[in-house]
Amino acid sequence: MSGTNGTTGAEDLLRRHAPQVLGALVRRYGHFDAAEDAVQEALLAAAGQWPAKGVPDNPRGWLIKVASRRLVDALRAEQARRLREEKAAALTPRDAFTAPPPGAGRAPSEDDTLTLLFLCCHPDLTPPAQIALTLRAVGGLTTAEIARAWLVPEATMAQRISRAKRKVRGVRFARPERWEERLPAVLHTLYLIFNEGYTATSGTSLQRAELAGEAIRLARTVRRLLPEDGEVAGLLALMLLTDARRAARTDPHGDLVPLDEQDRDRWDAAAIEEGVALVTEALARGRAGPYQLRAAIAAVHDEAPTPEATDWAEILGLYDVLVRQVPGPVEQLNRTVAVAMVHGPRVALAELDRLEDGSAAGHRLDAVRGHLLERAGDTPGARAAYMSAAGRTLSLPERRYLEARAARLSP
Repeated sequence: MSGTNGTTGAEDLLRRHAPQVLGALVRRYGHFDAAEDAVQEALLAAAGQWPAKGVPDNPRGWLIKVASRRLVDALRAEQARRLREEKAAALTPRDAFTAPPPGAGRAPSEDDTLTLLFLCCHPDLTPPAQIALTLRAVGGLTTAEIARAWLVPEATMAQRISRAKRKVRGVRFARPERWEERLPAVLHTLYLIFNEGYTATSGTSLQRAELAGEAIRLARTVRRLLPEDGEVAGLLALMLLTDARRAARTDPHGDLVPLDEQDRDRWDAAAIEEGVALVTEALARGRAGPYQLRAAIAAVHDEAPTPEATDWAEILGLYDVLVRQVPGPVEQLNRTVAVAMVHGPRVALAELDRLEDGSAAGHRLDAVRGHLLERAGDTPGARAAYMSAAGRTLSLPERRYLEARAARLSP
């Protein structure tokens, strides 16, 4: 055993090795669902032993050995059950379920992590299923942890994960031949995980730092495996530049602090520096994709020393390019804020009225409308819009913020 001790260090190691261990088992034995269960059991065993006894000199090998034993036991039990039920001879020799000696076959590598991400983002799975399976298989989170993050009962999340595993059962463990076509789904899944961590859609807390941190960790892994992909770099940069403001987004009571009122001295300067370097390098390579453009917008905000120094004309120009690539309601809604800062609230309100399917932006449509009406001097209209937005959000911190904005405008 090595001298590395401590719960935090052990947890970090487990998270890092979990996808590689799972990849090694699936490649060796198949049976994704059974292998994933075996890895989870190995992770639980390690979490119970390593903090007290120390981390093994070869933690990944330890996990593979323990998980392999659990999987072999499970496969043998399943084989025995089928023999009893079917009253037939074994179709597979017993030796086929014996783990090969250490070092046999291709060694597990971090490339397994990317293969797992592609598997978890299989096109037959819905986005919620992709997220759940990614957090479980690649992130190493337990079903209970994922359920708590999404504020659903553990039984509900367990069913969602089980259905997802059944759908990918039998899928060959290999990077898809046309893997570039599935990469956007992988990036979108990580983006959704990060967004839920940065601004929770419901509950008593505005942020769930553990989810945002997990998304950043996984994005770093993909970046390490695909260092030349501009959109991978753009997504990681976007996460870093956005998460850099996390400490200043809430006050001591947990209430939301808007961007223009945040204490910028509390922003994470190291994360901003890394994010700016990433997006600058990515943009220099050629045509920018949506994640690079979003990261560039975040960089303009983060590099401004004061709210007044923000280059809103540059932000509007970036949004103009972004909405041509991704003409969604959220992007268009964000663009109207930049329009207001450059051309005034009345122009922005006119554009807001022309938004196609603005309701898809949820409560944020009314929140932005309230902000624009307040800037335009329409106090009653702004108050009504804020209260409408407050009634539609499931986030208690956002609701308190919107109700406070409305109360401030009361006669």
